[in-house]
Amino acid sequence: MRKVHSLAEVDQAMCIGDRICENVCPTGAIRVVKKKAVVDESKCGACLKCVDYCEEGAIRMVPRSQPLFWRVDPSDVDQDQLRGLCTKAHVHLDDVICPCTGTTAGEVGAAILKGATTPEEVSLMTGVRTVCGIYCVSLVQELLRAHGIETTPPKGANWYEVDTSLWNIPEEVIRKYPEYRLEESRRLFLENEE
Repeated sequence: MRKVHSLAEVDQAMCIGDRICENVCPTGAIRVVKKKAVVDESKCGACLKCVDYCEEGAIRMVPRSQPLFWRVDPSDVDQDQLRGLCTKAHVHLDDVICPCTGTTAGEVGAAILKGATTPEEVSLMTGVRTVCGIYCVSLVQELLRAHGIETTPPKGANWYEVDTSLWNIPEEVIRKYPEYRLEESRRLFLENEE
């Protein structure tokens, strides 16, 4: 879950319309219209990426009059489908896949089962990717792929194909480092899913 207290505000006089802010926004809250950035308040997660990347200093954060809440309750979807999706993606329902927001695999899976088809849509439903966005984007993509949805990063987006999954470690690495018990971890995961 993400509780958002701020939102981006663009100084139109300073904005040069270079689209950098649009490209780095994880929720698609910023769009350049007539060479000026415009913020959709209902989509802004106050991640600060637009502020950090704007070389003109045209964007700042301002307080919201009411906080914005993003959360999907995993109990709102079919639990067998949710478990199946998470198992196929090799994550447990309660695994925190976005450490910055505390968003679990179950919450992301529920968002996907409720119709999210892109990382941006998952972010708008759960708040995942609205802080650092480095670690969690690969796990969001893994859950989307497990549901049969292939994704392509938007032009200029900061999506990282960092594959942190135990399931994608090459066999030669597993054999080379037996002290890490990677094969045992895989077996335990499968046993716990049964």
